[in-house]
Amino acid sequence: GRCADDTSLNGRCRFRQGFARFIFWIMQGEREMTEVLVSSCHCGSVELYLTLPDGLEKLRRCNCSICSRKGAVVASVKIENLEIIKGKAVLTEYTFNTHTAKHYFCSICGIYTHHRRRSDPTEYGVNIACIEGLSIEDYLHIGYLDGKYAHPSDNIE
Repeated sequence: GRCADDTSLNGRCRFRQGFARFIFWIMQGEREMTEVLVSSCHCGSVELYLTLPDGLEKLRRCNCSICSRKGAVVASVKIENLEIIKGKAVLTEYTFNTHTAKHYFCSICGIYTHHRRRSDPTEYGVNIACIEGLSIEDYLHIGYLDGKYAHPSDNIE
């Protein structure tokens, strides 16, 4: 596959346009392309590729005990659509309570990059503020999921 600018990048094309500074496109067949965004921690030790066939999905905040402290706006990505391309060794995992959700942060700068979701273990929640070039100010309107009193995985009667 060739990119629009007639270059090749191991099957990925790099464009410097759109809302992110780095957007890759993966060729799927002759004409179909899927967007891939680059996400990183503050110090740059951790870098992720996020394959987003339908863009940012399931945007939310949460008021559970950990999310309310992080204050992050998160989007969902399928497990197979998140690739740690740099810094796997410096990622620290934190779990609590049921230990189903696994929260990851950079052990060098402390930034929360993503977590394996408790309510849907087939997905990661990703901190959208880590996506290169994204303006977090554009997402101030995102509402809260009630993870404190009505988490989707709790059996509430």
